[in-house]
Amino acid sequence: MARDAARAFPSQRRRLWGLAYRLTGSAADADDVVQEAFVRWLERAPDGDLPPDAWLVRVATRLGIDALRARRRRTYVGAWLPAPVGRSDDEWIESYANSEPDPELRYGLLESVTFAFLIALEALSARQRAVLLLRDVLGYSAAETAALVGMREGNVRVLHLRARRALASYDQARCVPTPELRARHRAALEHLLGALGAQDAHALEALLADAVRTVTDGGGEYTALLAPLVGRERVALFYLRAALNRAAGGVTAEIRLVNGLPAAVLTLARPVRRQAPLTVMTLACALDGRVQAIHTVLASEKLAALGVPDLRNESHTPSV
Repeated sequence: MARDAARAFPSQRRRLWGLAYRLTGSAADADDVVQEAFVRWLERAPDGDLPPDAWLVRVATRLGIDALRARRRRTYVGAWLPAPVGRSDDEWIESYANSEPDPELRYGLLESVTFAFLIALEALSARQRAVLLLRDVLGYSAAETAALVGMREGNVRVLHLRARRALASYDQARCVPTPELRARHRAALEHLLGALGAQDAHALEALLADAVRTVTDGGGEYTALLAPLVGRERVALFYLRAALNRAAGGVTAEIRLVNGLPAAVLTLARPVRRQAPLTVMTLACALDGRVQAIHTVLASEKLAALGVPDLRNESHTPSV
């Protein structure tokens, strides 16, 4: 029995990882959830109460809820951002396939892994997040979601409504990775990197929205902002100084597809003091191309998922 279970599990691994990552925002936690789900699959495979795939989703969902709650209880130095993941569109889409999605499904599989969406999910409780993902991203019915989460169907409907209300601000400017949005992000990143490399404050400020906001996540490991920074001049000055401080360390920059959208991956050959050797920068852009938000991840434990073989370089830019 254990041997049969071990052979069957790999076909479910990708979809379970995709669910756990969306639920926790952490590649490391998603790895742990999948590993623990596999252990439980071997120890007590489905006994008939649910089909095997649904049984695994139920286990992964509940483990993911526990992981999210545990992460939120831990003290975190500075601002928290999701872990950047380099995967192709096909991998994200194939990570979960529901043959008969519920008609209330609202968000796409690519949209649901963007930084904008994952950050918006942080406003939800762990169970609200699970319910919203199962209903609005993965297409489960209210009854199916109730069985997966372990709640009454009426309670699922209430949580679902509250979760949707909490995402109202996100819904006003959704982040759907269309070719047009990707082109806008790529252009903004190229201009931003060029302005930083040239130390051109005027060009950089022209690219930023008046109320641009930046969040940097160093996890207490590297030099980073402890709180968000808001305002065109302040954000521009911060990144110009950071680029100048890194210049002597041999910086290379490339634009890659990360979490469904182009992102800048900066590598520092000779870091000094508390400089991060690897940094990932993602943007949120308005329709006019101006940058509304910059999210920068430096924490090394969060960047491990960038090393997957399927990571595709979208372009290369000169050193900055």
